[in-house]
Amino acid sequence: MKNLKFTLVLLLITTVAFAQESPRKQATGKVGEVNVAIDYGSPSVKGRTIWGELVPYGEVWRAGANENTTFSFDKDVKIGDEDVKAGKYGFFIIPNEDKEWTVILSSKNDAWGAFSYNQEEDILRMNLTPDYTNDNQEALDYAIGDKEIIIKWEKVKIVIPVQ
Repeated sequence: MKNLKFTLVLLLITTVAFAQESPRKQATGKVGEVNVAIDYGSPSVKGRTIWGELVPYGEVWRAGANENTTFSFDKDVKIGDEDVKAGKYGFFIIPNEDKEWTVILSSKNDAWGAFSYNQEEDILRMNLTPDYTNDNQEALDYAIGDKEIIIKWEKVKIVIPVQ
């Protein structure tokens, strides 16, 4: 019984420490009359090479840490040229070396990471060219602008047009 209690306490400490490595964050704002909320785990660079190593090129990434990132809209919106109904969506990115990246909204919004990702559940796929900067964004950050959602991590910035 004593070993079980010790194991449970150790598991709890490990879980809390792991969660603090990539804290859950929220970005909220308005695009026009639409309330937008983004929920994501925010990992840090910590001297690692992110793109092409920690996040492999050509593979679906959960666009954050732990539970997958979600985008919520309280009214219908337009993302790029696509109409998106009000609701909560899973958000994923496929980074690519030397070409456009793919951003994805999925009808499945309750996954753990991208392990159960299924392309048949996509409601939007859009290719965007990332901006490469000299400035390092240590922790993954999402922001909502007047007409866009902005994602920054390491030396990459992605702007998703929303109206």
